[in-house]
Amino acid sequence: MELYTVGKIVNTHGIRGEVKVVATTDFVDQRFADGATLYLVKKDQAPVELTVEHARMHKGLVLVKFKQFNNINEVQPFRDAELKVADQDQAELEEGQYYYHQIIGLTAETVDGRVLGKIKEILAPGANDVWVVDREQKTDLLLPVIDDVVKEVDLAGGKVIVELLEGLE
Repeated sequence: MELYTVGKIVNTHGIRGEVKVVATTDFVDQRFADGATLYLVKKDQAPVELTVEHARMHKGLVLVKFKQFNNINEVQPFRDAELKVADQDQAELEEGQYYYHQIIGLTAETVDGRVLGKIKEILAPGANDVWVVDREQKTDLLLPVIDDVVKEVDLAGGKVIVELLEGLE
């Protein structure tokens, strides 16, 4: 079973066992829905399966209460732990949509076949995502994820075909 990060616990909230989570998923409502299964992962420890009792947004964070824990003392050790979802719990996406883990590691190539490098990170600064391409002997290339730039995503072939607009490189 492969696990993918959907958030990080940054603190506790109140005395009834809620935790504050910085979400790292585009599917907050789905991942933190009542009854959803998440896995708590701390360094050098086996994942612990948890069930979401309820969750709500609060000041840009997700406040999550797990069915297994009812007071602050039980959730205090979870600080800085990651919350993950199992690969089989991931929903099918519409055509043209991809999970971050599917894109990271793909090779970016231009439409004329020039290899630019590997996508190492995805930024979400606002209107559209930005793929960070790690290039040998050069600074990172920032590719805006828009139709004018990203021409094809070939998951099976392990590559992304892009058209570099003037000023990108």
